[in-house]
Amino acid sequence: MTALADILQAEITASGPMRLDAFMAACLMHPEHGYYATRDPFGEKGDFITAPEISQMFGELTGLCLAQTWLDQGAPNPVALVELGPGRGTLMADALRATRGVPGFHDALKVHLVETSPALRARQADTLSAHAPTWHDSADTLPALPTLSIANEFFDALPIRQFQRQGDGWCERVVGLAEGTLSLGLSPKRHEPALAHRLEDTSQGDIVETCPAAASVIDALARRIGAHGGAALVIDYGDWRSLGDTMQAVQGHDRADILAAPGMADLSAHVDFEALADAARGTCKTTRLAPQALFLSRLGITQRAEALAAQMSGHTLDAHHAAFHRLTGRDEMGTLFKVMALYPEGAAPPPGLDP
Repeated sequence: MTALADILQAEITASGPMRLDAFMAACLMHPEHGYYATRDPFGEKGDFITAPEISQMFGELTGLCLAQTWLDQGAPNPVALVELGPGRGTLMADALRATRGVPGFHDALKVHLVETSPALRARQADTLSAHAPTWHDSADTLPALPTLSIANEFFDALPIRQFQRQGDGWCERVVGLAEGTLSLGLSPKRHEPALAHRLEDTSQGDIVETCPAAASVIDALARRIGAHGGAALVIDYGDWRSLGDTMQAVQGHDRADILAAPGMADLSAHVDFEALADAARGTCKTTRLAPQALFLSRLGITQRAEALAAQMSGHTLDAHHAAFHRLTGRDEMGTLFKVMALYPEGAAPPPGLDP
């Protein structure tokens, strides 16, 4: 049993079963025992690998996408270049390197990073030392400026709630105790006005997930983009509307039991892009949802891959081809991951995406 499991069991014993979002938040961000608060989880030695760690092409193309958006909107100066959940800083470093030749862009931008993990902030400081980033605990403290933002595998790590359909009402899934160990259970049935529309497309026993924290993040970005300009790229696994239990634990690149070792495994869930679009509605526009493969293809990943391949051979070339397939393959991240952008009324959508 982990130290965090002891803490959670004591809390449940004292106060009763806890909501799934409270459990997930504790597992990921407990200041002493939380997963992200205590380690660098990325790469082969960590528990999972994200797109920027797979290939430099991902950060290069997303950076150029945002730089072109900046040009299309009149090259405002100053502009906030923002990343939410920047990991080791790899994506931002690749984006900045790829956009060095965009006239005036680097002179206008200031790098802002939304990151709560002290361990990851330290890695980001090393990676991005030449760019003097400013860190934020939340998107609420970002400056009131034109904002060019990217959130790659950020929203999937925000704590979720789960509701199971029972007749014309819902039972919320909670974490309690059974025979001295953490166990999933259900709260008593109740009506959930926020889920009234989901009675039309769900059946008895279906699970619907919500992410309360996501709406506030989108609102903070949308208000800045709507008032000052810019765009926000959201890249994550998920789909247009939540249906089913998608919460998962990953440890050592393998699936794990979400309750087995609190604080020792990454917890995540599929992103409900419809909910993100709803949170932005009325403040700024959102693009259509696009598969990652289509988005990267439109940005020129095939041509970039060919240019890099011309300088490679042997195992390096093999690894490069494997990375390209992992980012774009239908059986890999190419269709599982989706892309949606926020952008201002009256502006063109970011390159690679449709209004």
